[in-house]
Amino acid sequence: MNLLRGKSSESGNVQIDGHSSSCFPSSSTSTPRWTYKYDVFLSFRGSDTRKKFTSHLYEALKRNGITTFRDDESLDRGAFIKPELLKAIEESKIAAVIFSRDYASSSWCLTELAKVYECMGKKKLIVLPVFHDVDPSDVRKLRGTFEDAFAKHLIDNTENVQTWKDAVTEVAGIFGWDLRDELESTVIEKIIQRINNGLDCEVLSVSEYLIGVESRVQEMLDLCLGERLDCVRFIGICGIGGIGKTTLAREIYNKIFRDFEASSFIDNIREESESQRPVCLQKQLLSKILMSTQKNISNVYEGINVPRKRLRNKKVLIVLDDVNEEEQLKALAGKDEWFGVGSIIIVTSRDRHLLRRHGVKHIYEVKELNDDKALKLFSWKTFKKPHPEENYVDLSKHFVKYANGLPLALEVLGSL
Repeated sequence: MNLLRGKSSESGNVQIDGHSSSCFPSSSTSTPRWTYKYDVFLSFRGSDTRKKFTSHLYEALKRNGITTFRDDESLDRGAFIKPELLKAIEESKIAAVIFSRDYASSSWCLTELAKVYECMGKKKLIVLPVFHDVDPSDVRKLRGTFEDAFAKHLIDNTENVQTWKDAVTEVAGIFGWDLRDELESTVIEKIIQRINNGLDCEVLSVSEYLIGVESRVQEMLDLCLGERLDCVRFIGICGIGGIGKTTLAREIYNKIFRDFEASSFIDNIREESESQRPVCLQKQLLSKILMSTQKNISNVYEGINVPRKRLRNKKVLIVLDDVNEEEQLKALAGKDEWFGVGSIIIVTSRDRHLLRRHGVKHIYEVKELNDDKALKLFSWKTFKKPHPEENYVDLSKHFVKYANGLPLALEVLGSL
């Protein structure tokens, strides 16, 4: 078992499989929470698809209330791409790229695509490729019309060709839709569902004062993403009540959920299980992952069969918060084979032994805040600044000692 013990200080050692190693980097930069002007940016070759598939998709997006940027065909397409187009990509949450036979013959389209590829890394832009009358493998491997187009670009745009090739190869390698395999109307329906899924996965709210959380987040990110994800990974977050397990799980979720096909965060499972049947939690989980109500689930066993059948090929992120019984885990995330390769299941619990019994191999144990961080958190909550008022230093330190490094206790005492 890999047991990582979060330290109350900024540095130290961690235990991995019984061996001591250097602590993960303690500094972390918060992921920017981008604001979006457009839900979707459409990238397409006008002469191939504007009056056909792209037009039908655009109308479907409008009918579903999805704010979409589609360049006006009256724009003067000169030698240089309009700056407002590149800005629109930066201001979009999702980009739908429609690869067609002559897509790569347009330097304008390739410049758009290079910007899309850049924003995938910088702004976590969600990219949905669609293959219109073209083999996805030909696009990805730059064969056929794509090979011909790049041969011509080598004459006029030598300095941009490699960047364009990289963008085409990477974006075409993302799971998308091949219009040769299904009806156009069916594909559009699936794209709308996928876009709605992406738009509904919003950032979770977290505590206003995240003192001592950044170093823990960095350690958890290394645990989640530090190894090649060619399997399904269960990760536990363990610690006593009020220690900050849920806050840490929410921060991790906010930073990585865009990297998955679907995601779900189920809060307060221990409390919810006291007032409702496990099947209600199963419905809640599946409705978020599959974007459907799952009304046909009438018992726990049916609720187990659905993810086994529907999620086994999906890369998903699931967070199960405050689990206290193994039956809850069996009902919501029973086995690795329920989920697609690359999936991450994060479970927060006060019971480390429960996590071990369920086969969770990676467990991060959250420790109390040290005195300096505890005083800083208390001061922010009480005085709205990082240190106590001059006349209240001793009294503040008394409260900090009483709270014993528990973030929840510090916040409650500070607010009073």
